[in-house]
Amino acid sequence: MAYVPGPSPDGNLSRYLQDIRKFPMLEQDEEYMLAKRWREANDADAAHRLVTSHLRLVAKIAMGYRGYGLPLSELVSEGNVGMMQAVKRFDPDRGFRLATYAMWWIRAAIQEYILHSWSLVKMGTTAAQKKLFFNLRRLKGQMRQIEEGDLPPEAVTKIATDLDVPEQDVVQMNRRLASPDHSLNAPVRADGDGEWQDWLVDENDNQEVKLAQDQETKRRQALLEKALVTLNERERRILTERRLQEEPATLEDLSQKYGISRERVRQIEVRAFEKLQRAVKDGLEETGPGPR
Repeated sequence: MAYVPGPSPDGNLSRYLQDIRKFPMLEQDEEYMLAKRWREANDADAAHRLVTSHLRLVAKIAMGYRGYGLPLSELVSEGNVGMMQAVKRFDPDRGFRLATYAMWWIRAAIQEYILHSWSLVKMGTTAAQKKLFFNLRRLKGQMRQIEEGDLPPEAVTKIATDLDVPEQDVVQMNRRLASPDHSLNAPVRADGDGEWQDWLVDENDNQEVKLAQDQETKRRQALLEKALVTLNERERRILTERRLQEEPATLEDLSQKYGISRERVRQIEVRAFEKLQRAVKDGLEETGPGPR
């Protein structure tokens, strides 16, 4: 793929925004033909035009993440990487525009960069924790809870309810966002005797427990993969997109994607899940109990 312009290191974003306006927006038919040329003929020029025509979309999405203390130029650059990934994987025959598909890739690239910059070792990486991380600041602003310190109980309860996460997670994430990182090698006392890491407790499972858990995880993963084979292709795709993705697709999205009603998508999902449960159950019965 040809060179894709990015913000300069000196942070001159106004100039960058002016530069990317020079790339024309694409009509739907033109976008479709370019995507077909890239997908079928590996036409790098077509891919370049698809990416550059969406650089304004990347910049707009990146600006929505300005509240995390990171240079906007870096967020835009990461978003551009996500845009290029989206073009590589875009299938124009599915019937939707590239912008609709690319938004997920752009956001994912930016969010991953932010999470890594915020010391993931302290935060965790589950879908619920990511959702809390990226929505807590917005909800606090809506509730006018912008002061430093712990949130009042009623604010904690409302945020936990809105995001469907435990209240303790809200409290911990709020404190995490308000506190800077500290070195574990910092001395405990002024005389420099002892470091903070000396007081840490190893909360990891012992090796025997970890081995048993790893074996059970691999066993269940193998059963799941074997069970998925029992589904037809459409059942497998819908179930995967609805229940096995970190960001599940909506019924409306899949309805448009497969050209069927939302209720039909729901019925296929339920039927596929029931078939999957039966297949996994049969597999567990055949193999017996896992490691103890």
